Amino acid sequence: MWFFLLSDAFTFAAFLTTYGMVRHRHLAYVGEAKDFFFSTMHWPIPEKVFNAFPGLHGVDIPLAFVALMTMILIVSSVTMVLAVEAGHRMDKDDVQKWLLWTLLFGAMFLGCQAWEWTHFITGSDHGLKMVDGSTVYGANLTVNEYGPVLFADLFFFITGFHGTHVFSGLCLLTYAFIATTNGTFHKRGHYEMIEKIGLYWHFVDLVWVFVFTFFYLI
Repeated sequence: MWFFLLSDAFTFAAFLTTYGMVRHRHLAYVGEAKDFFFSTMHWPIPEKVFNAFPGLHGVDIPLAFVALMTMILIVSSVTMVLAVEAGHRMDKDDVQKWLLWTLLFGAMFLGCQAWEWTHFITGSDHGLKMVDGSTVYGANLTVNEYGPVLFADLFFFITGFHGTHVFSGLCLLTYAFIATTNGTFHKRGHYEMIEKIGLYWHFVDLVWVFVFTFFYLI
């Protein structure tokens, strides 16, 4: 597991380094943040892009939703730690309980990411007026209301890659929960598999901190 996580860390590092280089080569917006406007000529300010919240249409709450997503993932790491600790005590019921909570928080994070992608693809009410007179709403791999197309491309690719890791973690947690319920680990006399899955889950959580920093704060 450690070898896999090390290789995966290099992969994420390469992706984020690529994002940093692309970001550096694009013009930054010059002016007051309150006067910011979307344009393909400069890189967008993250708090102007990610400022929506479910159920609060039209309300400007910069980075509030992604902060909630981050908190959910951090809490899921806490419940994973508690599951591993319960495994050390050979407490089957507690392992089940904390694995279930971790599954719940992980699924909530993926649901939040799905909403964020949907909003990012749908776009704002006003859209972006292009030079040919057309109006672009939202972002995809060829057009981007929020700025340069590469911003959307890298957002989809890197956050999607991380989301795939979260989904894989949920599959592992589901297996671990079923195996725990069936008493598989208890019969072996140890819960080492829970600890291995825990390492993977903590890695996914840690990587999100870097993704959050690169995309939402810089």
